[in-house]
Amino acid sequence: MKDSIKKSLHWSMIIAVITLVLAALFAIISTAILSGVSWGIGMFIVFIIVFIGVIFDTVGVAATAANERPFHAMAAEKLPGAKHAVQITRNADRFANFCNDVIGDIAGVISGTASAYVVLRLAMQFGYEEGSSFQLLISILFTSVVAALTVGGKSVGKTLAIQYSTQIIYQVGRLFYILEVKLNISIFNGKKRKKNGNNTNKRK
Repeated sequence: MKDSIKKSLHWSMIIAVITLVLAALFAIISTAILSGVSWGIGMFIVFIIVFIGVIFDTVGVAATAANERPFHAMAAEKLPGAKHAVQITRNADRFANFCNDVIGDIAGVISGTASAYVVLRLAMQFGYEEGSSFQLLISILFTSVVAALTVGGKSVGKTLAIQYSTQIIYQVGRLFYILEVKLNISIFNGKKRKKNGNNTNKRK
């Protein structure tokens, strides 16, 4: 089996385990937060979950669209986060996979589950039983709104990600820099490949 296939399978297994853990963690947290709250607060929480999914989707797209060269110039000026931004662009495929597929998809699943809970709470507050026509109507309406916000938000996010990829990834790099300096949390180990087409020191 080729090394590239082995590495791909290895990464797929790792990301599957990470997704399993994060999905369970987010489900527990969202359930704990939603338990006992009013439908209005629950609706607000659902919108926050949707917003988180849109943000991570935007960052993932920005990583694939960003060019490595501007960050080398920033790193030469010793700007905090520039080296981390370089690492993000060099690992754009895996970084985008994590942001878009892991966090983005988990946010979509959790928002759907949370939406069902909010609809149930709303129906119960107005005295309607589970499975009533009122609950069905509210469920369709609320699900449609959440879907529209998710798709519309990601559409806008992709446009911004492509136009402002350098600025977005640099801010993420600064965040990683803060995590590394302040909390001693290292995101990258420094042994990553260079992003194709962005090597500024190509040999003649």
